[in-house]
Amino acid sequence: MHNIRLCYDWYKPQAATADHLLRTLYLKCEQMKITLLRHGKPIISSLQKINAFEFLEWVQEYNASGLCPSSKPTIQAFTCARECNAIVCSDLSRSIESARALNAGDVVLSHAMFNEAGLPVANWYRLKFSPKIWAITFRVLWLLGYSRNSESFKEAKRRAREAVRKLMELANEYESVLFVGHGIYNRMLANELRKLGWSGPKNPGSKHWSIGVYEYQKK
Repeated sequence: MHNIRLCYDWYKPQAATADHLLRTLYLKCEQMKITLLRHGKPIISSLQKINAFEFLEWVQEYNASGLCPSSKPTIQAFTCARECNAIVCSDLSRSIESARALNAGDVVLSHAMFNEAGLPVANWYRLKFSPKIWAITFRVLWLLGYSRNSESFKEAKRRAREAVRKLMELANEYESVLFVGHGIYNRMLANELRKLGWSGPKNPGSKHWSIGVYEYQKK
């Protein structure tokens, strides 16, 4: 079994921005690479229609679920993993197990800072939809500012900036880092990286095992 270093002490919110970090960080590497990969398909509980209040329990079960045995990394995912010198993941099972499935060495860091952006919930009992419909509905509401029982969009963006801070530190140490993350959060990380001058796609991909590669050339 691969070793995973669970780290909970490094993250302390800083007043300095990730942009400031990039300007002041002593760059050992002439070129750095961060690859954002979405985890494989997780084991999903029932998709039967539920109300909004029951959706909270469904989300909790989803976050506790691991990788579906039939979900195998793509050839591209295997290749990218073997080309990277360090692997990072969230502390959710689907991310940890996806990182292990790549069979590319130990995970150097697993932390809740890299977890998927939270979803709000509501105490609505009458309407019933499939969990997928609720997920889309609450994600749209979240983007519009609704965040009951969840981190807000603003808070998630702040967390993403700090996550990018850590990924850049690791990239400066290892040259190339693979992050096994989540659909929405990977897009937020990609946006922060591009703001800081990293080259790469605006959208790293929403499909399971999809990949976006971001590179930074020392000036």
